[in-house]
Amino acid sequence: MFQLSEKEKIEVVAICDHLRRLKFSPNLPYAFTEHGAIMLATVLNSPIAVQASIQVVRAFVKLRQMLASNAELARKLETLEKKYDTQFKVVFDAIRQLMTPPEKHKRKIGFLREKE
Repeated sequence: MFQLSEKEKIEVVAICDHLRRLKFSPNLPYAFTEHGAIMLATVLNSPIAVQASIQVVRAFVKLRQMLASNAELARKLETLEKKYDTQFKVVFDAIRQLMTPPEKHKRKIGFLREKE
């Protein structure tokens, strides 16, 4: 288990809607690593803890698969780019742009007044 930094707290609150109560909390939350969550579930030893530990392991496995596939895709793209550098530069740039997650735009609150 480790304590999040202020920057990490802000990122987590922005990403996870169910943690929005933490936004204005002066306290920094704690988080478990994959191994810490499994160790905690084995200590608790209840049916709910066992199910929670299974879900945690599945989530981390899925996360690893996503990261590995993205890294592998980036490596293959780099290899192709070296091979066909100038011919397909526009295509490679477009693919790289699609690989980066889009930025979330915050909705503005209130009304806009027209300038006279």
